[in-house]
Amino acid sequence: MLFVIAGIAFVAMHFFGFGAPARWNWEVFGDLWKFLSPFLLALAWWHWKDATGRTGKEEMDRDAERKAERHRRTAESLGLGNRRGDDPPKDR
Repeated sequence: MLFVIAGIAFVAMHFFGFGAPARWNWEVFGDLWKFLSPFLLALAWWHWKDATGRTGKEEMDRDAERKAERHRRTAESLGLGNRRGDDPPKDR
């Protein structure tokens, strides 16, 4: 996401005439690579993250956390407390 933000910032800086990107040109053999490089890096990052299975693992971890929290809340609302002993008992 950081690469996409940087790419958008470069384009915005060019159009608003601010900083070094204001002097860059859009010619293919000129400075076009400077505008495109953050977007290409973002594509490479997303491809690597999907190819290594990192995206799926993070999603499964989030699902497991939500399931554990839902189980804890349900047990607590039924008055069963913590049956596994993960948390210390609460004083009443």
